[in-house]
Amino acid sequence: MTQIKCKIRKGDTIVVTTGKDKGKTGEVLRVLLTESRVLVKGVNIVKRHVKPSATSAGGIVEQEKTVHVSNVAFYDAGQATRLGYKIDKAGKKERFAKKTGQVV
Repeated sequence: MTQIKCKIRKGDTIVVTTGKDKGKTGEVLRVLLTESRVLVKGVNIVKRHVKPSATSAGGIVEQEKTVHVSNVAFYDAGQATRLGYKIDKAGKKERFAKKTGQVV
């Protein structure tokens, strides 16, 4: 599988654009670049049946599953936006929101 460029990073706030959780927002907990997926807090919650082990009691556990990067957008100033890069006066590369122009 090919690895894509991903402008979304851990800690960013995103909004889900398609799927069963469309419209939900959350914080990115993990980015899986090789799979082109992100793990978002409070999004794509599934129930999993877990066997008891020495460390856990088992039972039905709710957990987040990953969402494909193409199904999420960066969330800034109450709206979904794309991200771009620009070079500041000091010569450092920084991300900015395309709709508002603010540095992220």
